[in-house]
Amino acid sequence: MVERQSWIKSISLYLLLLAFLFPFLLIVMNSFKKTQYFVDNPLAFPTSFSFDNYISAFKSMQFPQAFVNSLLITVISVLIIILFSSMTGYLLVRFKWKVNNVLFYVMLASMTIPFQVIMIPLVMIYGNMGLLNTKTILLFMYTGFGIPFGVFTFHGFIKGVPYELEESAFIEGSSRFNTFFRIILPLLKPVIVTLVVLDVLWIWNDYLLPSLVLLSPEHRTLPLSTFAFFSSYSVDYSPLMAGLIMTIIPVLVLYLFLQKQIIKGITEGALK
Repeated sequence: MVERQSWIKSISLYLLLLAFLFPFLLIVMNSFKKTQYFVDNPLAFPTSFSFDNYISAFKSMQFPQAFVNSLLITVISVLIIILFSSMTGYLLVRFKWKVNNVLFYVMLASMTIPFQVIMIPLVMIYGNMGLLNTKTILLFMYTGFGIPFGVFTFHGFIKGVPYELEESAFIEGSSRFNTFFRIILPLLKPVIVTLVVLDVLWIWNDYLLPSLVLLSPEHRTLPLSTFAFFSSYSVDYSPLMAGLIMTIIPVLVLYLFLQKQIIKGITEGALK
């Protein structure tokens, strides 16, 4: 009976895995077809494997420039979010100021507001000020939207760090700043890795916010560069599929390298 239940459980997990992987596998298959064959039967296997679609996507998307734009925006935004949210979380936990609880709950409340509610006023305000179409404003917006969740996550982890570690450092003459970066921050590695992956997935794949802010073609990120495959009356699907695969690969590689730390961070977060 136990073996039967284990067998049923394994089959169910494999079916669930296949259901999650099916859209990705479908994109991979169709990235090797011609658009005509894709329209005729998107579920059929490709008759031959040609990289012409990838070459076409690389040129049409201006992939090197779009990749650099996405990389700069993602890396800088994530670094700023991790730095400021960790320091803010530490301040809210260790300094018993009355205003800290107010600030913390205001940040939590801001996480419940959908971006779609504020995107039009946000774009109108920055547009009237002439601040759109720059990577700096996009970085500023990503930082503002990402820090509340980062503070919430770090807040829970730092509460579980014994204060005695810091007291020992203070006795040895260490400053508050030095203690945070040399003692507290290394202990937060699991949650840092988890937040890095979550924020990279969000910023790297984001289409809506860059489409509202970055108006010039030279500023486009990889998701925006897929505009190259859309015309007024048709869509070149197969190179589009190849472009999507090329966009996904960097994030997929990052996840494969950091998957152990991600699982550890999620597990420790659940325990805390």
